[in-house]
Amino acid sequence: MAASNPAAGEQYDYEIIKKFTVMAIVWAVVGMFVGVYIASELAWPFLNFDIPYITFGRFRPVHTGAVIFGFGGSALFATSYYVVQRTCQARLWGGGLIPFTFWGWQAVIVLAALSYVNGYSQGREYAEMEWPIDILVEIVWVSYMAVFIGTLMKRKQPHIYVANWFYLSFLLATALLHTFNNLAVPVGLFSMKSYSLFAGAQDAMTQWWYGHNAVGFFLTAAFLGMMYYFVPKHAGRPVYSYRLSIVHFWALSFMYMWVGTHHLHWTALPDWASTLGATFSIMLLLPSWGGMINGIMTLSGAWDKLRTDYVMRFMIVALSFYGMSTFEGPLMSLKDVNALSHYTDWTVGHVHSGALGWVAMISFGSLYHMMPRLWNTKLYSDKLVGVHFWLATIGVLLYITAMWISGISQGLMWRAFDDFGNLQYSFVESVAAMHPFYAMRAIGGMFFLSGMCVMAFNAYMTIRQGVREANLVGQTAGAAA
Repeated sequence: MAASNPAAGEQYDYEIIKKFTVMAIVWAVVGMFVGVYIASELAWPFLNFDIPYITFGRFRPVHTGAVIFGFGGSALFATSYYVVQRTCQARLWGGGLIPFTFWGWQAVIVLAALSYVNGYSQGREYAEMEWPIDILVEIVWVSYMAVFIGTLMKRKQPHIYVANWFYLSFLLATALLHTFNNLAVPVGLFSMKSYSLFAGAQDAMTQWWYGHNAVGFFLTAAFLGMMYYFVPKHAGRPVYSYRLSIVHFWALSFMYMWVGTHHLHWTALPDWASTLGATFSIMLLLPSWGGMINGIMTLSGAWDKLRTDYVMRFMIVALSFYGMSTFEGPLMSLKDVNALSHYTDWTVGHVHSGALGWVAMISFGSLYHMMPRLWNTKLYSDKLVGVHFWLATIGVLLYITAMWISGISQGLMWRAFDDFGNLQYSFVESVAAMHPFYAMRAIGGMFFLSGMCVMAFNAYMTIRQGVREANLVGQTAGAAA
């Protein structure tokens, strides 16, 4: 069905998609603002103002929660609901479950942020939420799975398009990961505090089985589902190789589950376990690059779009960062490289090359593609999309370059010895040496946040324009009647 056909909104449930689209943009602005603030706190500590609620330790999970689960999660809800309806030619299944997924998910993000600033945290990366919020996440997630799978089951197309395969793997894997990583014993029925069911090395292994697969399935497989629909759709070309997309799916789904232990080199974890993680990390390079090539080569016969279409540029630059970060990850999983990079800012740079370069960029491109179709209008300003693209690109490059230099410098300083076999630098000296790069990171974040604010303005004006046009059409139809 044509994207501009007003009947599309009647055939498909667009209201829920509109809500998640708006909240994805809202959480992006909020989360990135908090990210810039905590980056600035590290560069200029006076910004703590001796207020416990906004110290780095409490504010950092607010940032990760808002950008990963608020922005990224809302973008995934929006795009998966859009893609599954369009590819199945069926309206969303679920009735009251559909709005519940929206309000439940937004409640999770707000409650989590409030708990963090008040000092409630499990202290687990990307899983800081305490047990009552974890239970709410479980309920919302099962509802989300029911809506998505129910829609697949009522499809009018016999074929399940590959984008839905990736979304489905993300839904199933995230449910599994969240459930087992958050098995905990509450201190009391009316206490927010709980203690993990696991302990010691087992606890660390369970956490990084979750932590890296949160990256693997929530932040990679899910956004590949986004890529496999929106890149071909926006390019007006079929996916370069459908067979390669299937190989990409199965190889990624099998291999990702094994790689989390590469975060635990040089720890109490048995050596064979971390070696296994590194081995699968190296193997992951093949399907990851196969998927990147598949996405980029989809533009074959439509390369001219890159000259004028900034939405297409967002998508292709996202794929380039996907390729770069999935090369860098296996490299850093090698024990010899990890001995230098472990606990340094290089890891922070790697995470953000994937998070900002891949996840955020493909989300921006997909949301820009959807908005005119959801509100049945044109984007308010294509020029502002271009401004956003350059601000985001410059911001990412400043950020990751600063963290690469900082991280490698840290690693070298920490392992430098003088002629007498003593450490050449104290830890404090290494912190002081990183100050210029922390300032550079904060400036890069400011560029990226500025681009996000440009997008928010463009989205607001596009929505207002679409609503105004819809009202005019309604008034005209009423007058004609």
